[in-house]
Amino acid sequence: MRHLIAMLMVALFAITATPLLAQQGLTPDYDEWEEVAERVEALSVDPQATNAELSKARDTISEWREDLQPAQNVNADRIATVRNQIEALGAAPAEGETEDADIAARREELNEQLSEAQAPRLAATQAASRASSIIAQIDEVVRRRQALALAEQTESPLLPSSWTAALVDGYELLEGVGAEASLQGASADIWEQVRPKLPLAGAYLVAALLLLTFGRMWITSLPSRLSARATSYSRAVLAFVVSLGQIAIPMAGVYLAISAIQATGLPGPWTTPFLNALPVAAIILFGGIWLARAIFPREAIAYNTLHMKESARVSAAHMVSVLACIMTVHHILTRAVLPLSGLYERGEAQVGRVPMVFSDAAAGVWHSIMIVLAGLAMFRLGNILRRLTRDSITQDLAYRHWIVAWAGELTRIVPIIAIFAAALGYINVANLFVWPWLLSLALIGTLILLQDFIADVFNMLQRGAEGARDGLAPLLIGFALVVLSVPLFLYIWGASLEELGEYWISFRSGVSLGGITLSPGAIITFLIVFSIGYGLTRTIQGAFRTSILPKTKLDPGGQNALVSGLGYVGIVLASVMAITSAGIDLSSLAIVAGALSVGIGFGLQNIVSNFVSGIILLIERPVSVGDWISAGGQQGIVKRISVRSTQVETFDKTEVIVPNSDLISQPVTNWTRHNKVGRIIIPVGVAYGTDTRKVERILREIIEDQAMVAIDPPPSVLFRGLGADSLDFEIRAILADVGAGLGVTSDVLHEVVRRFADENIEVPFAQRDIWLRNPEALTNGPKPEPEGPSSTRKHDPGLTFDDADDATGLPDTGDGDR
Repeated sequence: MRHLIAMLMVALFAITATPLLAQQGLTPDYDEWEEVAERVEALSVDPQATNAELSKARDTISEWREDLQPAQNVNADRIATVRNQIEALGAAPAEGETEDADIAARREELNEQLSEAQAPRLAATQAASRASSIIAQIDEVVRRRQALALAEQTESPLLPSSWTAALVDGYELLEGVGAEASLQGASADIWEQVRPKLPLAGAYLVAALLLLTFGRMWITSLPSRLSARATSYSRAVLAFVVSLGQIAIPMAGVYLAISAIQATGLPGPWTTPFLNALPVAAIILFGGIWLARAIFPREAIAYNTLHMKESARVSAAHMVSVLACIMTVHHILTRAVLPLSGLYERGEAQVGRVPMVFSDAAAGVWHSIMIVLAGLAMFRLGNILRRLTRDSITQDLAYRHWIVAWAGELTRIVPIIAIFAAALGYINVANLFVWPWLLSLALIGTLILLQDFIADVFNMLQRGAEGARDGLAPLLIGFALVVLSVPLFLYIWGASLEELGEYWISFRSGVSLGGITLSPGAIITFLIVFSIGYGLTRTIQGAFRTSILPKTKLDPGGQNALVSGLGYVGIVLASVMAITSAGIDLSSLAIVAGALSVGIGFGLQNIVSNFVSGIILLIERPVSVGDWISAGGQQGIVKRISVRSTQVETFDKTEVIVPNSDLISQPVTNWTRHNKVGRIIIPVGVAYGTDTRKVERILREIIEDQAMVAIDPPPSVLFRGLGADSLDFEIRAILADVGAGLGVTSDVLHEVVRRFADENIEVPFAQRDIWLRNPEALTNGPKPEPEGPSSTRKHDPGLTFDDADDATGLPDTGDGDR
């Protein structure tokens, strides 16, 4: 506990020390800074300056810049106080105007104090800006020199003389390493010195052999054995975590093997460089094999990362393993022996090589051999990956398949360029193409596996709930991983740690957009404050919805309106507080607000109209949740009222989104606004000749027998008119619940049909007489009638024929004999 408190105190001091020192007015020695800056600027333009001298000078300027940065915040409280005093005096008089003499004198005095307080900050800012410029100038010189070195051309490895040099230098290397390994030329008492160390070295060696053999086989089969006992939602997480042992255990074996050799004290200048290169080489080898098994497994434990045919998956895994082996050999040779190693020539990479110098011609041959071998494997791997989207066994492809397919296309092109460059003698350029691209492919594969792992973790935490792997949180974390991997990609392709540091400083200082400075700190502060405000808003809404409002007399619609209003107010307040806490000047948003108003005037009229209408609906509440309304050609029950639209559930159980402006600007029928009482009208028709009073009495008896019909006012039966086909009556009744109107109407009509049948009252139906001018057209011409008195002429009972020629009032269609 004491250690924890101590760590917290140290962290607190680290956070507060810089502002405290700045407030105390501690400033750097600017005279000394001027001397250092002038000396380094002269060195940066000196073509004879070495890279080591430039690097040392850059470190010096970086230290000065770190000292200058706190000084840029000196007198912060004093400056804020003076500015508040100046603002309290009011706006300065415009040109040609005057103000009171006492106020003018006080304003002038305060402005002098402000200038005096700001002077140290301005000096520190100018010095820090000069330091950044000097650092950028040194970085530019170093990058230019590295580019010239990478573009250096040597003898072509295709020349016989180059092969001769490669064989000679290779033989010399083998001779030196072999002589040191065989103790040739060692003193007679060497075994006396080694003998006491043999037990420890032997123990290390035995442990290394066990880990590299039995341990590696055991950890390789462990994921499948453990996953068989795991649940379906935890199997993928368990398999991934355990599979990392396929890197860790062999690495431990390699470390023990190196320790065994070093424990003897025998390694010398010829073998030590190889031993120093082995740890990273082991990571390349075992990491590459792990990637091959994880991305292209022969048998998937939980699911396949990439959808592809089994034959293609096996071939891709084999090619990745081959490339891992070639990269391992390349790393060992470039770290220990070979020059012209592309990006490996940076910094300390050239330190600690064997005590011989390979000629450029010899190095070009050995590099070309490895480049050709890697190029062949890359070309075959590219052919497999580029067909990923074409030969997929499923049509549901994630974005990763398209990225991998695109990478496969480039994987076919890169080796061709590299081999061609190597053949021309540009060995550094060839190395620059091949090995960074392979590392980039490895990083892409690792990101894919990590994204799957994060999704699997969320799936495990939610116990396999539907959609857990595809949720928003795994997606955002996966995107954050991609963003965080950008520095790794830059480093792979040649960016130094110093350059990455400069990028981070520029990123941390923020970007100015329209007078607003956005920095990581400001963005994080904004997100934290807004999240807290948003959480408090939702908590208050929940308290009102479940505890406070149910105890009031507000109807459900009013409660929903109040809760929604609290939500909008809370979000606005949280946004304002977050913007203010992040240090964003709201006055800088004036231009943005002006542009937004123009946009509203032209393209956002409907959105603003719906928004304002939604506010009116929530305040006036002409329509509430649960009302039965008819609006915009739709009829149903209001389920939800938001700021932009209203959700209505029709009687077909479909959801209809009605814009709020339609509910304000167009007629809306609200059947149940204040109560559920409503009227129904049921038309009934009877045949001519029926006793109308008898019909009226029967209909009145039927409607009065309905339980939902109100007694006051009583239902009524009206004789409405003499129709073309019937005597028209209407039943009008007030229902206690108009929502049951359809059911009541149905029951009433059933009873009307039954009673009319019992009373022999005819319900008429429409009848029409059709006259045809040429009835013989129906039978394609006249037919002879049979002779005899018994012959009869049959007529269609639905047609009445008129053979007379004097039929008037019917239009002549002019159809001839049709």
